[in-house]
Amino acid sequence: MKKFIPLIILVCLAIIGLLTPSLEVINVAGVQIDTGDTAWLLASSALVLIMTPGLAFFYGGMVSKKNVISTMMQSFICMCIISVLWVIFGFSLAFGDDIGGIIGDPRTFYMMKGMLGNVSWSALPTIPLVLFAMFQLKFAIITPALITGAFAERVRFNSFMVFIILFSVFIYMPLAHATWHPEGILAKFGVLDFAGGTVVHMSAGWAALASAIYLKGRKKPTHSPARISYVILGTALLWFGWFGFNAGSAGGANSLAAYAFATTTTASAVAAIAWIFVDIIRGKKPSAMGACIGAVVGLVAITPAAGFVTISHSIVIGLVAALVSNLVVFLRSKTSIDDTLDVFPCHGVGGMVGMILTGVFANSSVNSVVTTNGLYFGETGLFIAHVVALIAVSVFAFFGSLLLIKVTDLITPLRVHEVEEELGLDITQHDEEL
Repeated sequence: MKKFIPLIILVCLAIIGLLTPSLEVINVAGVQIDTGDTAWLLASSALVLIMTPGLAFFYGGMVSKKNVISTMMQSFICMCIISVLWVIFGFSLAFGDDIGGIIGDPRTFYMMKGMLGNVSWSALPTIPLVLFAMFQLKFAIITPALITGAFAERVRFNSFMVFIILFSVFIYMPLAHATWHPEGILAKFGVLDFAGGTVVHMSAGWAALASAIYLKGRKKPTHSPARISYVILGTALLWFGWFGFNAGSAGGANSLAAYAFATTTTASAVAAIAWIFVDIIRGKKPSAMGACIGAVVGLVAITPAAGFVTISHSIVIGLVAALVSNLVVFLRSKTSIDDTLDVFPCHGVGGMVGMILTGVFANSSVNSVVTTNGLYFGETGLFIAHVVALIAVSVFAFFGSLLLIKVTDLITPLRVHEVEEELGLDITQHDEEL
């Protein structure tokens, strides 16, 4: 009977959808939807979505051959589950009417009501509200997908689906509301996060560390990457899609989008080179894997800062992020923590470096949203706000995720049996193989 429960729930949701047509048309006087801005955000939404298949290839190429399909499938299922969750009440929790600065009212946009007409989001008045909702959906999709690299090769697929629902509802959506809603507690505190360094990468990074600690290590913690070519392809797709991630967060086809495009390119390029150089210093040969990891770390670090810092300072951000993340990867390897694909050192630490350096280099000349310049320019308010927020978000994301992992494990065991781990998750979880 348990096998029928997920399908029954989905059928019930379809029936609710049948009874909730959401036909309300809202036309607001004075609102003018801009076709250029709309076109760019439509393209950006598609670019951000392709990051998740890109991540699937990026992670899939790094794991052992017997776990490639299962690892990639974990990313793909996020596109399906989070999309359904988002249109029912997820968008409302993140961007609905404020409740205490920490969460939105789930009734505000329930079943995407109020999306017809010329209604728009207050901060982006030139694009349709439904487009803003779909753009933000893509961020909500990739965040839980990022976590999968930490517990790759040892988690049950069915249990993983339960966990990503819990994580999205209780970690991601509150952080998105607190940071990006005008009434959010972090937004009012002065925290700047242009495209998700705090909301996406820090939350995923800390959840990854919690997962790795709770699930403990694999029986055979070392392996040969299945396909380096997959890693290169995944990196290319991630870098390509990241332009929608960062430049799209400017909210329109404007000069700020072009500037964020430039800072994104520069930081990633510098980080890739820096990672290779550090590997050479350690006596390693320059590798495609190292270059790809470095590029992604640079993309992660520039994400919160992309529309707030100058292009020259994006060079510094890319370099510092690569050096710090590379060091944390090395230190992590000396511990018993089996973060399979180093999600915390790369995404978690990269996001934190980006958040701190946003507080150092942000300047109002780049973006008028910056009311207090960064520490580099002699002002301390923004930097202090970011340090305080970093600590608060880290505690919330780590311990909140740890609790949700435990709850998931009580509902349905998270870890596969030793025999299944030995055979590989492709066969045991999906009955498929390369």
